[in-house]
Amino acid sequence: MAKMKAVIKAKPGPGAELVDMEKPVPGPDQVLVKVLATSICGTDLHIYEWNEWAQARIKNLPQVMGHELCGEVLELGKNVKNVKKGDIISAETHIACGHCYLCHTGNAHICVNGKIFGVDVNGVFAEYAVVPGANAWILDEKIPKDFASVMEPLGNAVHTVLAGEITGNTVLVTGCGPIGVMSVAVSRICGATKVIATELNDYRIQLAKKVGADLVINPKKENVVEKVLKETDGLGIDVVLEMSGNPIAIKQAFESLRPGGRFSILGIPDKPMEIDLGKDIVFKYITVQGINGRLMFSTWHKTSRFLSSGRLDLEPIITHRFRLEEFEKGMELMQSGNCGKILLYP
Repeated sequence: MAKMKAVIKAKPGPGAELVDMEKPVPGPDQVLVKVLATSICGTDLHIYEWNEWAQARIKNLPQVMGHELCGEVLELGKNVKNVKKGDIISAETHIACGHCYLCHTGNAHICVNGKIFGVDVNGVFAEYAVVPGANAWILDEKIPKDFASVMEPLGNAVHTVLAGEITGNTVLVTGCGPIGVMSVAVSRICGATKVIATELNDYRIQLAKKVGADLVINPKKENVVEKVLKETDGLGIDVVLEMSGNPIAIKQAFESLRPGGRFSILGIPDKPMEIDLGKDIVFKYITVQGINGRLMFSTWHKTSRFLSSGRLDLEPIITHRFRLEEFEKGMELMQSGNCGKILLYP
């Protein structure tokens, strides 16, 4: 059997390993891709660090890590008709069953039988990977290959921003990790009139400003709620896009949101947290949305159009590039917070 290099989570505990393993063979509904670029997600960092979420979620070790992909199609399973050899693709990372109630009602992104690359099945931190043909997203030739590798997390940002009215609204993005920064940029091009962000890390504060934040508040130095109320003439922010998963940031955002506003949550707290349902939600008459993944596949169409039109430039957000063998450097940078999106090249 042919061999390939891959980054695997071999056993419970911190860390990961670069190994030689068998090159995968596509099944009848899959395609084999040569990985041209992949990128590190916060989920990958959680698995690498083996935090409480990872300990509870990851069941199948050893397993190839990673789920964000740009690849070239090399082989087709016998049932695959929607792509051809040589196509350059990104991939939807939620593998839906196609036959449950949620799949049948247009909610395949939250399929009850769903699996995720690098979480439930082998991922894409490797020279080669198999992808369900139904999940392959053929790349518009106008989109740079590096951008294709981050279309999946960009889709998270697009889904969150567009989960409600955004044009003409004021927006608060809590947490300026890569998807938070993308959300700032997407909010700007979708017509938000004022985009405020919160972030502790100086590197990411500057990154958020670079992509269009009107104001970035450091909660260590300023009172977030007071500042937001001042910036919105005492009314409060129209839309909160929660990207931090930080309980303090979440509570501050609830207090900053105007009555009748929208609170869309993508960030995941490490542990359960308390929320005052009466004061923060019921009496304020707000809408609270949990956001999971991307709408399959309307979000992908929107994301592709943003990129192929040139209206959304991801170059400032892609801050570091490493060889796959240097994955530990990328993880260390992620831990420091002194980065945007980090790409790995097999």
